[in-house]
Amino acid sequence: MKFKCLVLCSLGLILASFHATAQLNILNAKTPDEIGVKTEAQIASDNDTPLPYGYIDNRDVLWSKTVWEIIDLDERVNFPLYYPIDTNNIGPERRSLYDVLVKNIKNGRITEIYSDSYFTTKRDLSDIQASLTYSDTTDLGIEQFNAEGTVDPEFVRRFTLDAGDIEEWRVRGFWYLDKRQGELKYRLLGICPVANEARSKAFQDDNIDSKVELFWVWFPAARQVLHEAKAFNRLNTSMPVSFDHLLNSRRFAGVIYREDNEYGDREVKDYITDNALMQLLESERIKELIRNTEIDLWNY
Repeated sequence: MKFKCLVLCSLGLILASFHATAQLNILNAKTPDEIGVKTEAQIASDNDTPLPYGYIDNRDVLWSKTVWEIIDLDERVNFPLYYPIDTNNIGPERRSLYDVLVKNIKNGRITEIYSDSYFTTKRDLSDIQASLTYSDTTDLGIEQFNAEGTVDPEFVRRFTLDAGDIEEWRVRGFWYLDKRQGELKYRLLGICPVANEARSKAFQDDNIDSKVELFWVWFPAARQVLHEAKAFNRLNTSMPVSFDHLLNSRRFAGVIYREDNEYGDREVKDYITDNALMQLLESERIKELIRNTEIDLWNY
């Protein structure tokens, strides 16, 4: 009993120290500039890294299924992936998932970027910039170009997608039965922001509805970046949750819109058309099939 109490006390102290540092040194800061800056002692003792994935041999995978899901950002449970969209009045430590990905794509920390969920065609920063921005020349700029052959910068309108324009996220995941541990597990493979094209911001009166997948990120290669970025925890502000933990633990509401199948991985809407309710029920049927697979493993 004494040993058990000692272990519990030790864990409590560890968690308490973690909570104290979760506010990014706000209690130890002498000036506002020191908020978010770790001391040398904290840096030396910090071994905060993403929980590594264990090695899974192909022989240990008894059953598997790949699914694609839509994370609708209008649902309240998914708000930590969407907000904040206005960063003028908050600190630099709080950013939306979109801002985190785009920032680290631009600074080169995230390089595994692809055009589709099968990760066949790799993209670079110039491709990303082309899909996130739109330039338009005004009528006065066109007149100047016809007369002089050049256009002044004030006659060029530029529109850039930001976090507020993201309408949903799409993720590709891999469900599998681990034969050694006898349990169903999930591994996130890729994540993609979806928004209307930047051109729609230039012509808002046209009500252009052209949702496109902006880019796909190979999730395992971005885990360190997503681990360092924190999402807001509405239940306990002193203990923010990393985006890596939030996504790996599936703390979001997703609707399956595609599964791997013999029809070329066709989407649910391809064989259930013009009926949103039946599409939703089909998504739930696929989820139930995955859950029942683990239950059936222990039925004799």
